[in-house]
Amino acid sequence: MIKAPRPIPSAARQAALACLLSIGLITGSAAADGGATPAQQAEWAQRLAQAAELQKEGGERRAAAEKLLEEQMAACNGKFMVNRCRDNARNDYVEANRAGRRVQNEGKAIERQVKKEQLAARDAQAAAEMPEREAELRAREAETTAARNAAAAEEAATRADKARKAEEGAKRKAEEAERLRKKQADHDARVAEQMEKANAKAAAGAAAKP
Repeated sequence: MIKAPRPIPSAARQAALACLLSIGLITGSAAADGGATPAQQAEWAQRLAQAAELQKEGGERRAAAEKLLEEQMAACNGKFMVNRCRDNARNDYVEANRAGRRVQNEGKAIERQVKKEQLAARDAQAAAEMPEREAELRAREAETTAARNAAAAEEAATRADKARKAEEGAKRKAEEAERLRKKQADHDARVAEQMEKANAKAAAGAAAKP
């Protein structure tokens, strides 16, 4: 007969649970599940610690059952009714293994339920924050658009100022060129007039000679 594995002493069980609980609290605090109160996070951490402890205990029971099966099967070799001994050992193993699996599954079920609740809390928090996030997004988009428009307006003003200055510069150059042309024309006219007078004077002097 395979004896059921000795249960974990209550003191050791409580110590393991406390250790796992502390780890769960730290993890839960770091995760900061959205929308969950500190009390809810602590309750989740406690249940997750319980789930981990149950899965550990179930695994240990199944491992112990496997080890005892090997020992019993080896012991059956020296008995008179070997086959019956082995059948009894297998039956006891199946029962002990099934019991260990039930403990493991209980822990897994608790873990799945907690994670389901955590996901629901995060989804609820995300839904509650959606209007605020959308408002912030619209505000950022409006700021971006305003900044883009301001930059475009500034660029347009800069181009217009450059164009105005270029036009004024071209106008000044044209005016200066016209002034110089007129000045040169006046100078040429005076020179021509003086030459004409000089030529006329010279011609008059030549005509007066006998």
